[in-house]
Amino acid sequence: MVGGRPVTGNLNFWFRSLMVADGRGKMDGAALNGWKDLPMELLLRIVSRGDDCTFIVASGVCTGWRDALCTGLTHLSLSWCKENMNNLVLSLAPKFTKLQSISLRQNKPQLEDNAIEAIANQCHDLRDLDLSKSHGLSDRSLYALAHGCPCLTKLNISGCSAFSDSALAYLTGFCRNLKNLNLCGCVKPASDRALEAIGYNCSQLQSLNLGWCESITDIGVISLALGCPDLRALDLCGCVLITDESVIALANGCPRLRSLGLYYCQNITDRAMYSLAANSRVKSKHGLWGSVPQTSSSNDKEGLMNLNISQCTALTPPAVQALCDSFPALHTCAGRHSLIISGCLSLTSVHCACAFQAHHKAALSDHAY
Repeated sequence: MVGGRPVTGNLNFWFRSLMVADGRGKMDGAALNGWKDLPMELLLRIVSRGDDCTFIVASGVCTGWRDALCTGLTHLSLSWCKENMNNLVLSLAPKFTKLQSISLRQNKPQLEDNAIEAIANQCHDLRDLDLSKSHGLSDRSLYALAHGCPCLTKLNISGCSAFSDSALAYLTGFCRNLKNLNLCGCVKPASDRALEAIGYNCSQLQSLNLGWCESITDIGVISLALGCPDLRALDLCGCVLITDESVIALANGCPRLRSLGLYYCQNITDRAMYSLAANSRVKSKHGLWGSVPQTSSSNDKEGLMNLNISQCTALTPPAVQALCDSFPALHTCAGRHSLIISGCLSLTSVHCACAFQAHHKAALSDHAY
């Protein structure tokens, strides 16, 4: 058993076939000496056919295997661990010091701050860390990551409600290379103060999830728009306090924005939609979406490609239609719903470019006959 998970039958068979045990259940010395000298590249190729549990078990076979696997392993997921994840992390962190990606997503809280501190103290090359649903972690974890893992580019702390906004702001001062940050449901840490710090420190940020961070206002979003010009995906679903000012700032400051979630942002009006549409025409005119002139096919790949305005009941059809006309990648047609308008009964008349193309083809066909 490893972390509450049984070693699979295939893995048992694999070990039995590679290692000859003596009558007392101990490994035969000749067999061990043979397999421990297996070339690292071949060992990694063999073990990689299993899962992360395979790596962990194999690393305990002998010091040679441990050193080889610990050097070669850069990605590890312990999300399968149903119990004792904290102890498992404490035991593994000193071994797997070359890790660049760790997923510690949990179904029930297991992790404690000392496990994250162990990762921060040992895994200084870490780029990608998933701590989602780690309800038991405190600011100690963020402070440790700030000092131990400055190379972080992707961090998921969605659902981690115990962190403070000051600790998150502190982290961004050290982890300035962040490109992907998931704060969904982080009502306490995701404040305007934290967003101001992100805008100031993380100019390379490309994706940010702020879903259901209900305390965020225009102040925080405007700070993001000003400080993160490379932002490409922003989820503001459930951020009920934001207004048109946030969307206008994003339209002006984030020319590469491709995905925007505004679900249940009921203060958003036509003014925001027209601002997005107007900026699309300005960017296209000045070549901000590429070095070549925009064509119908290239336009379909640029600008907004996903927009969720469900429950934004203040919007009217002309404004949303203007947005559809400006961004051909926004689709309302079946199978390609990239413009989500559920809950907005007044917008049922809005149609994407596909509908007009279909109507045009039908008209040509009728004319031919």
